[in-house]
Amino acid sequence: MTLTRADLESDRLRKLFTKANPHARVLSEDELEASLQALLTTHPDAEDVWLFGYGSLIWNPSIHFRERHVARLHGYHRRFCLWSHIGRGSLTHPGLVLGLDIGGCCRGVAFRIDAAHAANELRLLWRREMVLGSYCPRWIRVTMGERPVRALAFIVNRAHPAYAGRLPTDAVLKTMLSASGYLGTPADYLIETIRALLEHGVRDEYLLELRKRVLALRPDYAHLR
Repeated sequence: MTLTRADLESDRLRKLFTKANPHARVLSEDELEASLQALLTTHPDAEDVWLFGYGSLIWNPSIHFRERHVARLHGYHRRFCLWSHIGRGSLTHPGLVLGLDIGGCCRGVAFRIDAAHAANELRLLWRREMVLGSYCPRWIRVTMGERPVRALAFIVNRAHPAYAGRLPTDAVLKTMLSASGYLGTPADYLIETIRALLEHGVRDEYLLELRKRVLALRPDYAHLR
């Protein structure tokens, strides 16, 4: 399954999460709206919104935006540190997805969302990123070349039960090769993220080393390069 804008408009993810695990804590639409409005109250109405993407948002943003640029974020790094029990894994074999965790720096892609449409576009993002509460939306400072920009980023929620912390590489690789969910495998996610970053001229040595080791263990994944 490829996540589409139509899936977000129909709130398909919430339905999938609820069906797959009725006991999971899934935020209601009212809770999502309250979270979104709390963030928007700290942003001027007439200003466009910049969104910092570091993983699947780069290759599948699913929102309307006016422009995008490579951007650097200091103080956080990209890592497979979030368990995925539905999208990229299952309850019995959880997968992993990327999160922004504290420390280091990260190069990604910043998207500019028109102010007039920001609330509607962000509402779709909240249905995508916030429905399980595993991320914390924050305003952060990124640089695009020499230009500093205030942007929205989804930081991993370290207090969430799905937070995996800093896993040994062997544990990450084992998960990459054993888990699968509604949206595919963690290995698919890894390859797509690397491909999108390289298309923007960004090399992430952590991700590239993971890909190298995945392909060494599973040569049949070579077609995903």
